[in-house]
Amino acid sequence: MAKGLDIKLIKNGKRLDGRDMEEMRPLKMELGVLDRADGSAAIELGETKVIAAVYGPTKLHPQHRQQPKKAVLSVRYQMLPFSTTDRCRPGPNRRSIEIGLVIKKALEPIIFLEEFPRADIQIEIEVIQANASTRVTGLTAASLALADAGIPMKGLISACAVGKIQDKLILDVAGAEDSYGGADFPIAMINGGDEITLLQLDGDLNQKEMKPALDLAQKGCKILFDQQKNVLKNTYKVGDQK
Repeated sequence: MAKGLDIKLIKNGKRLDGRDMEEMRPLKMELGVLDRADGSAAIELGETKVIAAVYGPTKLHPQHRQQPKKAVLSVRYQMLPFSTTDRCRPGPNRRSIEIGLVIKKALEPIIFLEEFPRADIQIEIEVIQANASTRVTGLTAASLALADAGIPMKGLISACAVGKIQDKLILDVAGAEDSYGGADFPIAMINGGDEITLLQLDGDLNQKEMKPALDLAQKGCKILFDQQKNVLKNTYKVGDQK
């Protein structure tokens, strides 16, 4: 995260994209976007666009990787070469591998892995277009894709990023805010706030800012969670049967 650059990220009381400090970008979610996956979801958060696909549970090969009492969860995260202004190098890199592991750790607490001993559940996350907050958007999409696949879970995970620009906390970090802001605080919660499964911090937040930052993150996660519930209800017509 760049520091020391004189870039005004707030003008006339608004962020560069016209949003208020606690306003999220336009949000769109869709289920079942891939016919050949067991479950899939797409999320657009402003200009950030992500697709997540779930494959499994299937028997894990080779057998030495099997866990006798639970399924093994694997997550692959990658940004497509055309997803950023400067073309990304195709294939896995250190950052994408690290983010995949972070997302895996955040998802494991909600999945009843013990229901599928010796099995494999694979999640593929593809960032089609990036304008910051890709890991949290990918995590939110992965949770929806798991639900679409019918994987038993104790809840949905929604994730967002809180930032700090010009000493003000902001919800849903985007664009130049990610590159030149003072902090990036990604967080993931179960069911909009029941439990935190991911909390990271890049940059600086002082002790007095932590509680307001957490409250703001929960506000964002609740918005995402409500949208997740709505898309599931609308896709599967929950409650329409008589």
